Parts: sequence; structure tokens; C-alpha cells
Amino acid sequence: MLAPLPICDEERSAWLRLATARGLKPAALRTLLAAFGLPQNVLAQPFATLAAAAGSEAARAAVAAPTPGFANRLETLNTWCAMPGNALVTLADPAYPPRLLAMPDPPPLLYVQGRLSLLHARGIAVVGSRSATPQALEDAARFARAFAAAGATVVSGLALGVDGAAHRGALDERGGTAAVVGTGADLVYPRAHRTLAAQIAQRGAILSEWPLGTPARSANFPQRNRLIAALVEGVVIVEAAMRSGSLITARLANEMGRDVFALPGSIHAPLARGCHRLIKEGAQLVESPEEVLEALGIQPPAARAAPAAPAVSATRSVGENIAQPARAATHELPRQNSHARLPGNPDPEALHVLDALGHAPATLEILAARTELSEATLQAALLRLELSGQLNSLPGGWFVRAALRQGLFT
Repeated sequence: MLAPLPICDEERSAWLRLATARGLKPAALRTLLAAFGLPQNVLAQPFATLAAAAGSEAARAAVAAPTPGFANRLETLNTWCAMPGNALVTLADPAYPPRLLAMPDPPPLLYVQGRLSLLHARGIAVVGSRSATPQALEDAARFARAFAAAGATVVSGLALGVDGAAHRGALDERGGTAAVVGTGADLVYPRAHRTLAAQIAQRGAILSEWPLGTPARSANFPQRNRLIAALVEGVVIVEAAMRSGSLITARLANEMGRDVFALPGSIHAPLARGCHRLIKEGAQLVESPEEVLEALGIQPPAARAAPAAPAVSATRSVGENIAQPARAATHELPRQNSHARLPGNPDPEALHVLDALGHAPATLEILAARTELSEATLQAALLRLELSGQLNSLPGGWFVRAALRQGLFT
């Protein structure tokens, strides 16, 4: 079983002091460690010796007094490390994920809960919109389940929407799932994912580069995304708007030489535009998880009856998006504008059905699973939408937004 090397209290204290030293960049710290070995050896060097090895800026940061509250942080860390399932992995540890070592700025410390071995396995990232459509949630879970069933670790960021669906889809499969978080490993963000985070810590892995107790900050999440990109061989973008953190992950993955895949969507769907932009810029358009596995040279699982995808309710909280402080207004505005243009001012139930329908055809059974409405209520809402000209019925029991019908038959 893969496990980090045990370290003494003095060494752990030295690692934490250097990792949290203000102004000491990871690359400079790596240079100092290469020159002097253990972190306590670095702290024992005079300024001139450190400056000769890594420059005066790094030397000043290394010899500076510990940051305020250091003693409390060290005590918290010691207590956390003593808990079963928790591991502090240092840059000098053989258990450090090798893909991260190839980064120009690998984090000096990794805080890991759960199965450290998952961070050494072949990985595929599945990321996308926080305010995902029901179809995107289903696709994320389906793709992630197939990847994990093939033995690949599914990596995502524990965010609402696509990330959460991907983690759930992969959780019980052979490859498992790893969540890279933008807070301390002892915190869960968003709070709505407390149960999911506990399940991942028990059966998968949670990874953070941030000291314990670090709250969610907007600057942390793009940095978190670079770890997601570095850990995997390919990144799958399920759904993304034009300004999306998922596009940052895709860009970083491309810069690191990883494969980038994107699911196409309707030209009428705002959350498909980010994927379409990636495809135009060279991302591989994929319609099935098997295409991704084939491109990465991963053998798909033996043919077997696929488990039914969990029903996903279209009624859900938009949630907290730390990267966008005005998140409620940002997420709700497109929906309000879209419905404001619809004729007939439909009732809330009809709007609920229209939101669940999204921008792709769906059957009565699919809409029932997404909305959790009774059959009678759902059929009545569909009839009202059809009579008001906002929805069309297609052969075979499919329904589609009226704006899409012409494109489907031309």
C-alpha cells in the first residue's frame, strides 16, 4: 500500500515553516532543498549561503521569522496527521505524485485524505459548469462512470454541477475518484457537498495544497485547476460558458501537453459555447466515453450491463461560486431573460419543465426523472408549453424546444 514516509516533529515543523514563508516561491524552495537536503538544514543556513544558492529574495523569505499563528497551525497539523486516513506528503517523499513533479511549481506540501494511490494512477479529469443543465449532469456521471470502470481515476474539483456529478459517477467504480479542492483539506466547499466529500475521503481521495483551515478564496480556484490538469492524461469539458473556470483548466492542460476533449451542444445553449470555442481551437469533439478512452490508449471495461444513471433533479440550488461574488444574479439572469422572451408568460411548473428540457430533445420519462413531477402534472405542463408555441412534440415520443425544431429536420 502506498504511504508517505514518516517524518519527525522537527522536520514537519520545518516543512510547514518553509511552505508558508511569505515570498518563498515553490521553484526557489525546490532549489534550496536540492542544495541543502532536509528543510531543517535549509533553516540552519546563514543568509549569504542561501542567497548564493537561490537568490536574495528566497533567502530573505527563508530566514524570516515564522508567520503569525505558526504555532497554532503546527499543532493543528500534528493533530490532523495523527487521524486515520490523513497524510502529509512532502516534495521530497517518494509518495509524491510523479505527474505533479513535472510542474514548474509543484506544491511543497500536499494534504491528502483517503487513497493516495489514486493520485499515482492514470487519470482523466471531468469538469464543467457549476450551474449545469440536467443533460450535462447525466453526461458527466455517465462519462465518469465509464472512465472509472476502465480503471482510470476520475479527477475533478468538488464544485457544484458537473464536478459533483462526475465524482458521484466514478465513486463506486474500480478507478475511483479524486477531488482537488481550493480550501484546506479539513474544510468542505461548497457546504452542500459535505456528504459527498465524506464519501470521497472514505472511498476515493481528497487533495489540497493549501494549509489546514484555508477558507475558499477566489484566487485559490484557478491555482486548484492547475493541479487538476497536471494530475491527469486528459481533460473532458462537459459543459462551459464562454467565461468559465473549466476553460482555464483546459488551457492549462493544453500547455502541459495533456489531451483536451469537449462535448458539443446546441448552438442555442449558452453553456455549450465554451465547449464549441475549445473545439474550434483544437480540442477533440467527443460524443462517448469510449472515444476518450481510445484516444488515451485505455482499454474500456468488458461489455456488461451499465448501471442506470441516477435521476438528477432539475430543481437545485445554484450554489456558491466563490469565483463570482454576484453568483445568484449571474446565474439567474440568463434564465429570467430567456423566459421573458417567451410568449404567453408560462406558469412556474411549465418553466420548470422547460428548464429541465434544456436544449436537446428528451422523452417523457427523461423529463419525469429530471423534474420529479407526477405524470399528470408533467403532461399538463407539456401541453401548455406546446399550445403556447414554446415546445414541439417529435415522432417517437420526444419533445424539443420550438426554436430547435427547424434545425433538427434540415
